Amino acid sequence: MANHQKNEANEMKKGEVVVVMVPFPAQGHLNQLLQLSRLISSYSYTYNVSVHYVASFTHAHQAKLRVQGWDPRLQPNFHFHHFPKPHFHSPPPNPNASVQFPAHLESSFEASLQLRHPVAALLRDLSRTARRIIVIHDSLMGSVIQDVASIRNAESYTFHSVSAFSIFLFLWEDAGKPALNLKEVKLKLLEDIPSLDGCFTLEFLNFIATQHQFKELNSGNIYNTCKSIEGCYVHLLEGLEIYGGKKKHWALGPFNPVTKMTTTPLRTNDNNKSKNPRHRCLEWLDKQAPMSVLFVSFRTTTPLTGEQIKELAIGLEQSKQKFIWVLRDADKGDVFSSSSSGEGRRAQLPEGYEERVGGRGVGLVVRDWAPQLEILGHSSTGGFMSHCGWNSCLESISMGVPIAAWPMHSDQPRNTVLVSQVLKVGLVVRDWDQREQLVAASTIEKKVRRLTASREGDATRKRAAELGVTIRRSMDEGGVSRRELDSFLAHITR
Repeated sequence: MANHQKNEANEMKKGEVVVVMVPFPAQGHLNQLLQLSRLISSYSYTYNVSVHYVASFTHAHQAKLRVQGWDPRLQPNFHFHHFPKPHFHSPPPNPNASVQFPAHLESSFEASLQLRHPVAALLRDLSRTARRIIVIHDSLMGSVIQDVASIRNAESYTFHSVSAFSIFLFLWEDAGKPALNLKEVKLKLLEDIPSLDGCFTLEFLNFIATQHQFKELNSGNIYNTCKSIEGCYVHLLEGLEIYGGKKKHWALGPFNPVTKMTTTPLRTNDNNKSKNPRHRCLEWLDKQAPMSVLFVSFRTTTPLTGEQIKELAIGLEQSKQKFIWVLRDADKGDVFSSSSSGEGRRAQLPEGYEERVGGRGVGLVVRDWAPQLEILGHSSTGGFMSHCGWNSCLESISMGVPIAAWPMHSDQPRNTVLVSQVLKVGLVVRDWDQREQLVAASTIEKKVRRLTASREGDATRKRAAELGVTIRRSMDEGGVSRRELDSFLAHITR
């Protein structure tokens, strides 16, 4: 009996470490953990790890179709696990909602909690042959992974999908704003932070509270950020001891690939040309001067009203700045459902607008899914008008592209402060205090020109370019983020 146990222990010691990713079912969250999977699986042979990404069939398929910068199918130690889709309603987004948080997705969020039992079954199955199971789960999926506590060779790590700046503010306020003693933190800045009014629905705040009840299960915290830009806030989070006891913290970002594109398309396999053609917007960018194009995209969760779309269209045209504008309806909970065929609501532009700006070579309106990371990494892209979701912020900053901030909900108003006042790599187009007002075409025109053709804009663009270089170097051998990744991998394979 003793020999059998000894042999079993030796066998487990020889086995690999299995990393299981459990993402939250919203595009920015799905993408971040899929990109973290890329980072970890790229070191799979060095550290003897495999990576498993688990989600419902719908959301796993969504993540695969939209991933940029790598092909998961070419990674031998990376695996998708598709669970049957839980039933949920998939209503269209409401552009006229008083709070712009994507309430139409809340049914899919609640349904994702049904993955607890299939995830637990998978973990138990993997644990039989793995030396250790490492579960990296979105902070909003705490209840789904709670059975980790009953698996002897498993441990979990919480992934936070927002900036360290935003997380620190949430927790600092919740703790009663204790005194801080850090020179890097501007106390006056903290006094002017936007409130959370209008950022979430009450239902989603309750959802967050429910998931955070499981925070004591984790063994550490992971952030998609770089200490070169948010080091003092990661340090503050470590000091808050937010999970009841000293936990480890790793800033592993940016998760996204950080290679800048030239005008020559990059392909890893010429045999895939017909399967993965370049998007037409990239070919349009190839013809433009370096850093001459403003990229406009508010991503996947929140639509603009028809009236705001017309003001934005006029403002962009009057700015006389070249632009690519991704104008598509926000995602439904199930982007593949029959009711989601096409691109949903087709936004109406002023008569003849697309033909006029396209004919003059001034702008390109894209009505379908566009490769944001490739656009931001293109040498012709010189600015990004964004909702300031953290995924978009970090992609833009890592590519050295300045941001024109248009926050809509969630952490976005506070990311706007980080981008514009702390890092100074952007300016504000939509003031959060005036979120219920229409942003006029004249304001948009003025802000675009301020970013692209002013002394202040020159300084912002220079700062963004310098910070982009710093972040990209952080991923090199010996860089701060590379050291953080090595530390994390060494820890989980100890």
